[in-house]
Parts: sequence; structure tokens; C-alpha cells
Amino acid sequence: MSTQLLTERLASGDRPLLTDGAMGTTLHQHGIPIDACFDALNLAQPELIARIHSSFIQAGADLIKTNTFGANRYKLAKHGLEDQVEAINRAGVDLLQRVIRATFREAVYILGSVGPLGVRLKPYGRVSKEEARAAFREQIAALAGAGVDAILLETFSDREEILEALAAAKEAAPDLPVIASTTFAEDDRTLLGDLPGRVARDLHHAGADVIGVNCGGGPSQISRLLQMMRHAVPGARCAAIPNAGFPQAVGGRMMYPATPEYFGEYARIFRAIGASVVGGCCGTRPEHIAAMRRALDDTAVPPPVIQVFEPAGEELADQPEHPTELSRKLAAGQFVVTVEMHPPRSYAPQRLLAAAQLLRDAGADLVDVADSPTARMRMSPWAVCHFLHTRLGIETVLHFPTRGRNLLRIQGDLLAAHALGLRNLFVVMGDPTHVGDYPEAMDNYDVTPSGLIRLITAQMNRGADQAGNSIGQPTSFTVGCAVNLGAPDLDHEIKVTRRKIEAGADFALGQPLFQPEQIGVFQRRYREVTGEEFRLPVLLGVMPLYSARHAQFLHNEIPGISIPPHIMARIEGAADAPAEGVRIARELLIQIRDQVQGAYVIPALGHYELAAEVIDVLGFSAPSR
Repeated sequence: MSTQLLTERLASGDRPLLTDGAMGTTLHQHGIPIDACFDALNLAQPELIARIHSSFIQAGADLIKTNTFGANRYKLAKHGLEDQVEAINRAGVDLLQRVIRATFREAVYILGSVGPLGVRLKPYGRVSKEEARAAFREQIAALAGAGVDAILLETFSDREEILEALAAAKEAAPDLPVIASTTFAEDDRTLLGDLPGRVARDLHHAGADVIGVNCGGGPSQISRLLQMMRHAVPGARCAAIPNAGFPQAVGGRMMYPATPEYFGEYARIFRAIGASVVGGCCGTRPEHIAAMRRALDDTAVPPPVIQVFEPAGEELADQPEHPTELSRKLAAGQFVVTVEMHPPRSYAPQRLLAAAQLLRDAGADLVDVADSPTARMRMSPWAVCHFLHTRLGIETVLHFPTRGRNLLRIQGDLLAAHALGLRNLFVVMGDPTHVGDYPEAMDNYDVTPSGLIRLITAQMNRGADQAGNSIGQPTSFTVGCAVNLGAPDLDHEIKVTRRKIEAGADFALGQPLFQPEQIGVFQRRYREVTGEEFRLPVLLGVMPLYSARHAQFLHNEIPGISIPPHIMARIEGAADAPAEGVRIARELLIQIRDQVQGAYVIPALGHYELAAEVIDVLGFSAPSR
């Protein structure tokens, strides 16, 4: 009878049903070792399990999960308990039934919790699909026989495995509703790279009564994933069961930062999106569930405003919307500060990481990582960018020269960059090898910078390679180009720049200027030549001079850089040339901040501490344009 009532409540859509919170992390907080068999506690410490169940029922949960997440023969075998599958699952249901009766609460339903097997399926592991289905069928039959109201398949990161579990549920308990919930990594993909849209469609077509997402990330990510699933299958009932944020190690234990109040707000957001089931996963305590209960019951509060996920066209229906911080700030008209860094000549990145931390603390939004600057041998910029992302959380712009690469290598490198999470590119010709360490090295190239920009924006960002073959999913690169606002031949520079804009460039990094009035000169000439306004966002080069010799070198030997006499005189007459170079750069930065969209600070000779002093003049409140 309760199963029928649960099915009717799911179908009614009046308001979301609320699940309980985290069993595993709660047990760990009660002193149970993280490597213990939590499921066996149904037999060994039923009073502890009962207290936790009772606390979530008192908090207002409608759906309570059995403590059987890992009670399949593969996971139990790691503890020598593979022969107790039925006993452990039945015990989990029996004690939960007793707890519900003792609380005297009506309309509390039991979800039979079924998690992954803990082994990999063929072809990535040794377990066949038939063996996996048999193991799921064994567990689900025990849960159904003990009297659960529904089956919850939760925290699956392998689409094929959850489909086998769903098929087993349909075979072992055809009359029970099934909630099929997957988990996704930070890039909104499963462990094997499937996107939410495909997972949702496959589960829906396979007969899941509710499709959902749990664990993985906090409420913000889960709300985005929920919208992707609902977009893929508009008529499906969906579940949203997030973690309490990302865990942090505190005093030897993993703690979760999201507050109950935050969860209460997101319960309303999930309801507004259209969730049929909401609740909490890792790190969620009874307080979180109680806050969600209050939020769901308070119908007097108007629905929250949500940021709607809108894929750009049918061909991008499965593409996660993950704008980079750079693209977001450019779109918002915010002033952006990036600093160029050179990879080390060795394989040790520690000093560079320390310098990057310094720059971020000074106020840099991003770090540009050059590729073999001046054709000198250095560590791959891919590795440096990856270190900066993963170790420091700093967003980067990967310099991507076309010189020395054929089309085959270019496209492979682009796929590698995207896979590493490197989404901001600066496309440039690159320095000729004859000026560097290996003058005899191959210097050929198949594509110009404007051609490469077009390949990225018109082909790869639309899901195809240069030959028109599918690459599986579209890339989402933000692409920059080079521009020299102070070029001696402005008409030629404008012609080249316009080709890059037409190819799809999103922004430009400008060569260093020491005469800010040249910005206006370029913009006026661009309007005269093209009949259009120059609207490409430019992060203008700012280079703190280090010495008189450095200034003379730039003025005489670097094409496109001109240092006016009054600045040359200041640096030549300074008692402390590096300090004077910083002062000049700070003055220039203040002068250009209202004329361009950002600054591209280029430290001299690796003196990142001087770059930090330059950008510190902006503080943390650079104005929007």
C-alpha cells in the first residue's frame, strides 16, 4: 500500500519529496573508521543506525534510505561477508521499519539504497555485464523481499553500470518505483566522460521512474546538472541530492562547509527547477534536512530567481555551459589583469608556483603562460597551466603558437588542452627557431594565426575537426589574438586584426605601449579604414622597465615597441631603475584603465615581484568599462 502511495505522490508533482542526509559521513563522525563495513553495522550496531535514521525522520524527511549502499557481494567480499548479502539487506530494512513505527510519523517511505559494485565492468574491468546484473539482482531482491517502498540507485559514475542495475531492478522488483541517480565530476561528466543529457535520456528510456544526480559537488553544481537533465528529457521526474559542498580536512576528519540555511535556499531552487525529489548526500546532517523541510513547507515565500541553463542550439544540447572566468569578465565589461609567466628550464615548477601565488595575492585575475618564448627550450606550457589550475586554482591563458606545428599536431594539442581544463588560448605565430637555442629545428607551419582561430571557433567549438569529422563534443575555448595598437603601419595592422576578428577572436593581447594616446589613434584609424567601431576587448601590454639597457633594447630591437624620450630620460636618470620602471608602469596602467578592457603585464627578466607591485596599484576594485 505504501509503495502505491509513494508512486502517486511522485506522479502528483505537488511538491518535492524530501530524502534524508548522509549515513556514511555521519557514521564516520560517530567514530566508525572510514574503511569499516558500514552495511554490516545493521547487524553489529543496529542501535547506532536506528538513532541516525530517527534523527532524519524527526528532521522531516519523507524518504529514508536503508543503510545498504555497499551491501552487494563484491563490496561485502572485501570484508569476508559476501555470503551475508540477504541478511545484511534484510536487517537494514527491518530496523528502519521499526524506527518508522516508533516515530509515529505518517507517510515516511523506505528507499532501498543500492550503490555501485566497487569493481569495474568490462571492457575497463574484469566483471561482465551479466555478472554485474546478477549481483544487483541479488541485492535488490533481498531489499524488495524485506518490504522497501522503492529502489534508490545512487552515486553511480558509470552509465553502463547503472543501466545494468536498473535492468536488475526491473527484473527483481518490477512493481517498485526506481530512482536512478548518477554522480558527476567537476567538469559535469561521469567518470567515463558521459554528459548529463545522454545519461538522463538512457535512464529514462530504460524505465527509471525518477532520474537524478547526487553526491559529486554541492548544490550549485547539482542545480546546473538538474537543468541539463530536464532539458534532455523535459517530461522526466528528477531528483537533486547534493553534497554539503566540497569536503575539507579538519582535525583529521573530512568536514563539509555548506550551511543548513544554504541548503534551505537551494531546496526552493530545486523546487523551482522542477525536482520531484530533493535531499542531501555526503556531509548533510539532520540540520540540513530540517532547513530544507522548512523551505519546502513555506509556500508564502515567492519562488527564487534561477539562472536558467540554455544550450546554444540542438547540436550543443549536451554541452555543459562552463564559461571561463576570463570570458565571464569580458562579457561583463570588467577590467581584467593578467601577467605573463615563462615556464622553467627544468622540470621543477615550485619557484614558478610561488611567483604565481604572489601575483594572485597582488590582484592578478589570470596568468599567461608563454610557449618557448624567444625559441628557448623550456617546460611545456600545458604542464605549467595544469599545475597552476590544480595546485593553486589559478585560471590561465595558454599561449598557442602555430609555428613548428602541423595540422595533425595542432588539433591533438587542442584536444589535450581542453581535456586538462585549459580553455583560454592566445593564438600567435610564435618566435622563429633561428633566434633560439636550436636554430636548425623545424620551423614549418600549416596554418596562420587567423586560420587557427577560425579552426577553433568555427570547427572545434562546434564539435568537428578541420576535416569535418566529429570530435565527440564541442570544445569551449575562449580565443585570443595578438594586436599592436602602436604599430608603425596601422593600416596593415588593422587589416590583419580584422581577419582575426572575422575568424572569431574573443579578445586580444596588446603589445606594450608607452604612449597611451596611441590607443585613440588606432581606434580612429580603424573606424576610418573599416567603417566600423573597434570592439574587440584588448588587454593592453604593460611592461615595467628594469634598466636603461633594458629600455634601449626594447626601443631599438623589438619591432613595434617605441619608448618616448621623456620615459627614456626617467629610466636613465633614476637612482633605482627597477623602482622607477614600476612607477612608470603604474602610471601607464592608471591612464589606460578606462580605454581598454584589461592589462597584460609582462615582467622583465622574470622579475614577478615587480609585476606584483605594478598591479597592486589597482587594488581589488578595478572599474568596469
